[in-house]
Amino acid sequence: MQQIHAVYFSPTGTTRKTCLTVAQMISEALFLPLCVEDFTRPQKRLEPLTYGPEDMVVIGLPVYAGRLPNLLLPFLKTLRGDRTKAVPIVLFGNRNYDDALLELGLLLEDQGFEPIAAAAFVGEHAFSRELGAGRPDRRDMKKIREFGEAVSEKLKADAPVRSIWALLGEEERPLKPYYTPRDRQGNPINILKVKPKLDSEKCIGCGRCASLCPMGSIDPKDVSSIPGKCIKCGACEKGCPAGAIYFDDPGYLYHRSELEAQYSRRAKVSVFL
Repeated sequence: MQQIHAVYFSPTGTTRKTCLTVAQMISEALFLPLCVEDFTRPQKRLEPLTYGPEDMVVIGLPVYAGRLPNLLLPFLKTLRGDRTKAVPIVLFGNRNYDDALLELGLLLEDQGFEPIAAAAFVGEHAFSRELGAGRPDRRDMKKIREFGEAVSEKLKADAPVRSIWALLGEEERPLKPYYTPRDRQGNPINILKVKPKLDSEKCIGCGRCASLCPMGSIDPKDVSSIPGKCIKCGACEKGCPAGAIYFDDPGYLYHRSELEAQYSRRAKVSVFL
């Protein structure tokens, strides 16, 4: 093994913070150089990422509706490993990570990687400033560093590789569907086409929202226009220095309020070694 890689998609920075910390812990423990591959911006997903047996990859993604972000799957399926040790990590917004970690592990296995450990940590929810507020916080960071140390020890011991099913303690089964928000009558709420709005009176014209959008969906010449798809990652809304970005779709607002009411507890992290 010659190099450690921190590889991540992180619109609001929580996945970056987590993934990078784990990779840094491993890099320092094994005295190996650290390389960072951030594929959050569209231009970083133009070429596939390829790794060999001399690499070790810590790869992190946020959880959207209990699974991996579906619009990223075409790029994720271009990742290539060659008996490359990997640590899949997902960040979920205080509700549940459902099958996202399993999905990432299976995807990596299919493409030549060997998952040796895995974890689901908590980050502030993309829709809310209340769900998982401030996480990963100090307590989380302690667990994240401990996880990195444990992975380092496992690598030093050259522990045998198990399937992702065995690693997660799961029996083989189909992946669960994406989480579906519902109204009080149990009817599905479809927010797939919902996009944020711009308060032109608050907007200072900095263009930060367009530069932060991981899908390149906001027109930089007219940030009130969003011709591309919105994945509701929260990057534009939370990153706007003037608070000019907002959502007003009734279904979206109802779903957010229900999440905040039902999942206000401190969600637990899960690590698999």
